[in-house]
Amino acid sequence: MEGICTSCLYSSITPLSIEYKNRRKLLNTVKKNRSLSTRICAVSSVSTVQTPPEKTALLVKDISRTSALEQLDIERGVCIPFRKYSPESVRNKVLESRGQIFSLVGRGIEIVWSLGLYWTTLVYDYLVGRDEEVVPFRARQLRKLLCDLGPSFIKAGQVLANRPDIIREDYMNELCILQDDVPAFPNQVAFNIIEEELGQPLEAVFSKISSETIAAASLGQVYRATLRASGEEVAIKVLRPQIEPIIYRDLFLFRTLASFLNGISLQKLGCNAELIVDEFGEKLLEELDYTLEARNIEDFLENFKDDPTVKIPRVYRQLSGSRVLVMEWIDGIRCTDPQAIRDEGIDIDGFLTVGVSAALRQLLEFGLFHGDPHPGNIFAMRDGRIAYVDFGNVAVLSQQNKQILIDAVVHAVNEDYAEMANDFTRLGFLASGTDVAPIVPALEAIWQNSLEKGLADFNFRSVTGKFNQLVYNYPIRIPERFSLVIRSLLTQEGICLTLEPGFKFLEVAYPYVAKRLLTDPNPALRERLIQVLFKDGLFQWKRLENLISLAKENVTKLSKNPAFRGNNRGASNHLKNEQKLDLTDTIKDGARLFIIDEGIRRQLLLALTEDSKLHIQEVVDVYRLLEDQVDVPSMAMELAQDLPSVARDILLSWSSSVLSDR
Repeated sequence: MEGICTSCLYSSITPLSIEYKNRRKLLNTVKKNRSLSTRICAVSSVSTVQTPPEKTALLVKDISRTSALEQLDIERGVCIPFRKYSPESVRNKVLESRGQIFSLVGRGIEIVWSLGLYWTTLVYDYLVGRDEEVVPFRARQLRKLLCDLGPSFIKAGQVLANRPDIIREDYMNELCILQDDVPAFPNQVAFNIIEEELGQPLEAVFSKISSETIAAASLGQVYRATLRASGEEVAIKVLRPQIEPIIYRDLFLFRTLASFLNGISLQKLGCNAELIVDEFGEKLLEELDYTLEARNIEDFLENFKDDPTVKIPRVYRQLSGSRVLVMEWIDGIRCTDPQAIRDEGIDIDGFLTVGVSAALRQLLEFGLFHGDPHPGNIFAMRDGRIAYVDFGNVAVLSQQNKQILIDAVVHAVNEDYAEMANDFTRLGFLASGTDVAPIVPALEAIWQNSLEKGLADFNFRSVTGKFNQLVYNYPIRIPERFSLVIRSLLTQEGICLTLEPGFKFLEVAYPYVAKRLLTDPNPALRERLIQVLFKDGLFQWKRLENLISLAKENVTKLSKNPAFRGNNRGASNHLKNEQKLDLTDTIKDGARLFIIDEGIRRQLLLALTEDSKLHIQEVVDVYRLLEDQVDVPSMAMELAQDLPSVARDILLSWSSSVLSDR
């Protein structure tokens, strides 16, 4: 276990387990450039190891002294060995010279004065009894104040817009419209930065470059250009000059101010205020390094390489650096223009299914998802694909976190609200040891109230609003990565409603989840499928029929997308695979379980003879749903070929039971 950090040992994370499919590529990246703030270390979690009891005891004893960043690693189930951000590195950068110290003091006075004046107005409103009636005005005032205080505060405001655990909902709604747009810095300054990164004149690389910025934000701006060598259209993203010292200085001040709020934060959120600043600082500094964004793009490309419905821009590594990012230009239709999409012959329902499925794959399958999918970052390609741009703000979910999320879905389906509350603790929303009993009735009320309206009327935003009230009233902290998940889903639901006002998010999301549960060979998902199909020891025939129907619906909607009808071989092969619900592995695994697992065999036999009658009709109904999806002769052949391994498993199971009896 030598070389593994404390948080990895504490969370029983084993070496050599990487949660991305491109494990080898990620490890090579770590070896080649150890200065990168790598997303996870080589000790990331999928399986676990047994930590020696004496070491575990020491770790539990020392957990109270664990740093905020180590607590975050434990909670996430991952370890980040080479960070850009740490409180120590921030402190060292801002205190390394006398001039920087003077600048720090001046900035500190400006921040304390501005925020102090604002806080004084809030206290006055409260004392005179008008605090509620002036909320809209004070919320607008806060938004303008954050804009005036600069890039760090604009970013902080955007984070607060998704943190109902920290501020009230009416303030959140105002901060949601906080604009990241700021005046562009001069072209010549941007062009000089590009030339410094390239090591050669602009004219040598680009035959044409736009004279005006395509977009300008608080951290950087974008130009459109043409490569001289190939004639390809590219986007050039340039980091704002001298932005890094400003960000470091503000982060130091944020953390200093947070140290005075730890008592309040512990009482309200169950964690130190410094931990919240550390989460924010990590994400913000990652956005300042374009080599990390380039890597994000490459990881997205790897994840979606076999999906003909998703377009990820190619990154030009040889032309990119820490301050400049050159990537393929995306010539698509904005997702706020439904008529333009229809004019291209794209079926809106099929396109929405592609978009929601892509988002859910990022969240539940890859564990790497786009954290800022606003209308300017998502496009409809003319061939029906969905395209993403701007990968500076992405978030990562460990294998452990993904499994807990799926557990939460299963517990919601089974209406097991006590376990749902425990899932919140496991995901980091509640501090370890928190009594979840008072939260269970609130969770039940939110979910039951939402389900009473039915699947067709389920609205993600309204459920989130009720959840926000729960978060504000209980000691719940929303981890940064999950605030991004919530923002991402809300934003994408908003885009879907723009394209199709009658759109219902769950009508698309449920079929995807159903298909995933039925077809994914992952053992953890197989276990969740069994949990869904059995409730209180009884087999849920109707639930199985619903899962199959929903999964078939997902396949049908996806196959409508014109991207599947492309001329390339990958698209046609994918279409052939997607036209049917492939349950081959599921049926094989089910047959194997029936033969080997005595408990499952007993439950299924009981299901067939429940209430003292043979449930032949239920079996017939399931078969009718599947008869156009399964090639019975081929399936029988595959099952026959699998018999030797099944026989081996039976013998191993039998020998294990005999030995255990002794």
